[in-house]
Amino acid sequence: MSKEEKNIPADCDSVGLQGLVSVDQALQRIRAALIPISGFERCALRDAHRRIVAESVISPLNVPAYINSAMDGYALLAADLPASGEVTLEVIGSSFAGIPYAGRLQPGQAVRIMTGAMVPEGADTVVMQELVRRDGDRVTIEGGRRAGENVRHIGEDIAKGGVVLMPGQKIRAPELGLLASLGIAEVTVRRRLRVATFSTGDELCSIGEQPREGQIYDSNRYSLFGMLRDSGVEHIDMGVIRDDAEAIGEAFQSASTIADVLITSGGVSVGEADFVKQTLDRLGQVDFWKIAMKPGKPLAFGSINNALFFGLPGNPVAVMATFYQIVLPSLRYLSGEGTTQPLRLRVRAADRLKKRPGRQDFQRGILKPDENGELRVHTTGNQGSHILSSMSQANCFVNLPAESGMVEAGDWVEVEPFEGLFR
Repeated sequence: MSKEEKNIPADCDSVGLQGLVSVDQALQRIRAALIPISGFERCALRDAHRRIVAESVISPLNVPAYINSAMDGYALLAADLPASGEVTLEVIGSSFAGIPYAGRLQPGQAVRIMTGAMVPEGADTVVMQELVRRDGDRVTIEGGRRAGENVRHIGEDIAKGGVVLMPGQKIRAPELGLLASLGIAEVTVRRRLRVATFSTGDELCSIGEQPREGQIYDSNRYSLFGMLRDSGVEHIDMGVIRDDAEAIGEAFQSASTIADVLITSGGVSVGEADFVKQTLDRLGQVDFWKIAMKPGKPLAFGSINNALFFGLPGNPVAVMATFYQIVLPSLRYLSGEGTTQPLRLRVRAADRLKKRPGRQDFQRGILKPDENGELRVHTTGNQGSHILSSMSQANCFVNLPAESGMVEAGDWVEVEPFEGLFR
């Protein structure tokens, strides 16, 4: 497919450090190739967590369904409240949640009422109990109260027939509670995006095996598992594929028939065995191999058969950084989720951050308030792409633009809290 067919700017290849594609350009080029998946299913409410709404959810009822009290206090008629001075009213009964007062209030009367209880017929105002003096079956209330205060009206939260959830909205804990409050037991959601993953490299050893000399345990497999599980996709773990042209070719073919997206880690850096590149040259196509990002320069994007392909670096921090910055937004779009930007904050750096102009740098930081309560970001120390402990210590990325240089303590920087990446 040509650049014109993909709506890719013709000069993309020439932009960036030594021909590298910038992070923004990579995201643009990937977005041009993405088409959200089709297909939907009816899903039980408990199973709908982190699923994407496929069609508008319409409220079958009003919330609240009846006029109720927002406070513990006394329900009464606003006409009985004086502009100044005070008034004494007769308490004629009580209204509890689920046990309403059955009669109708008349002028000069009040009903003891609890939060959420139905406001008695005739009443239109609730005065909170802290503002009332009670003596037996009489209550005294000072003037100056506002008519209609502390009363929740029918449909004030949700009106019957109104749209509750829109297509593309992710169902999280608040949405589960919202649907439950309407008595909705099932919801129509998009099918899960199917994502296959495997690692490549003879140096990799799976957990449970004894590493040979020169081997390391495959951490990327588990980092990807965690990130994909958080994102709500259907994950197909294909394990570790040895550095063999035939084995890698078979893995690519298999993955492309069962998954919408294939993600690999390792095997895309210059100087590594080029079986991945050979396989893609033979079976698929690659849009780009390198981006101007640190960590994560060796990152490939393309397709094989009907599956999209993301080739992530081998270093563990680079895998996580490229997944969060490049892959995750793509998976969200493919899943049919409405476009969402990660939470970004501008804060002051607490430490000096080493940086050379050239690549956009996503350093690991610890965001916390100083002694004055002002948020500041601290470095986790060594920013090497192999220092996986830096990701565990950190709670945010420090996003340093490609053109920026050294950051001094006290300088303003942009951070992305990890918790905001999976909203």
